Amino acid sequence: MKGILKQWLVGVLLLAAGSVATAANHTVRVGGGGLTFTPSTLTIQRGDTVTFSNAGGFHNVVADSGAFRCAAGCDGAGGNGNLSSAGWSATVAFNTAGTFGYFCDAHGAPGSGMAGTIIVQGGDPPFTITPAITGNWYDPAQNGHGFQFEMITPTLVTAFWFTFDNAGNPAWLVGTGTIDGGTIVMQVNRSSGGRFPPNFNPASIVNNPWGTWTFTITGCNAGKVDWTTTDPAFTATGTMTLTRLTQIQGMSCP
Repeated sequence: MKGILKQWLVGVLLLAAGSVATAANHTVRVGGGGLTFTPSTLTIQRGDTVTFSNAGGFHNVVADSGAFRCAAGCDGAGGNGNLSSAGWSATVAFNTAGTFGYFCDAHGAPGSGMAGTIIVQGGDPPFTITPAITGNWYDPAQNGHGFQFEMITPTLVTAFWFTFDNAGNPAWLVGTGTIDGGTIVMQVNRSSGGRFPPNFNPASIVNNPWGTWTFTITGCNAGKVDWTTTDPAFTATGTMTLTRLTQIQGMSCP
């Protein structure tokens, strides 16, 4: 096993790190060159934030629905939404899809004058993968095999699939890959040639390329895996739903 783990660790160290996707922040310019918001219509994704920045003039930002009133911060969130000519800024999160109008108390009204619109698209924000996914995952309908995840760095994950080939022989598949938002794409090897101690011989271990896993993690306890393989001992392509079975003590999700 020591020989297998050494070979696997070498592969891990050669992988490049990726980046974790996060919600975006957008800026709306308030006044500064007239009684306008720039851009007056902004399209964002659910979970994004918008920062309103006063570029000049006596203004504030008020939601048509009354959901927010902002200038030097927002009412109800420790700020002051009264009209102000200071160089203020205020950030509002949009966590619900829909169309949201807003205006300036002094120079506009809902849908007229100094007014603007935020269009929020999309469903739920994508799940962000964190070290809390570490643990064992499986499909309850196929109890008896499954995956073990371990997060090596903030962007690098390894997984072991303790499973069987189509003939029923035990198989140990090892993958490593980088996080891209709520997905992880892994290149996978199959380790073979081992024997139970005292007959184990590290020189007999062979790690052959097996294929690819694409994990889509949709929540703290749910996801799926899609696979492709060129190994004739396994079904070439497929998918399996995943549910968390165990979690490391002390790790919380989200």
